[in-house]
Amino acid sequence: MSDQIVTPLGLAHVRVTVTDINRSKAFYEQLFGAPPAMDCSEHFGEPGIAEDRARLYGGSIFRVGEQLFGLRPVAPSGQRFDPDTVGLDHVAFVVGSVQELHDAARRLDAAGVEHGEVTDLGASGMVILSVQDPEDINLELAATKG
Repeated sequence: MSDQIVTPLGLAHVRVTVTDINRSKAFYEQLFGAPPAMDCSEHFGEPGIAEDRARLYGGSIFRVGEQLFGLRPVAPSGQRFDPDTVGLDHVAFVVGSVQELHDAARRLDAAGVEHGEVTDLGASGMVILSVQDPEDINLELAATKG
């Protein structure tokens, strides 16, 4: 008998809390090059929406490969993300190649979006490109070397 409770097959979804759904949705639409797969942001501000799971809390959900990435607009205005507190540190999205990272860096430059350098993480076998979303959540675009 194993002490293992579950054998996960992957992540179903990740949802981040945002202060401004329109600003965050526009950022991710530009980053992913596609609108949300599910979007209830037009209901943001309606009574009870912040507690309504069926209407995505007034947020949006993007399809990222086989997974979902959601935005939940319930944080108070002016609040900022802090990776040094308990909870989320960053979110990494897999891309197909290191060349895609270089291409993404050029597109981010053209869009006026600040980002880090394409960085080889050595023995890990990964190369990443970091960018901050509007809430200052660190996003990594990651590719396997080779």
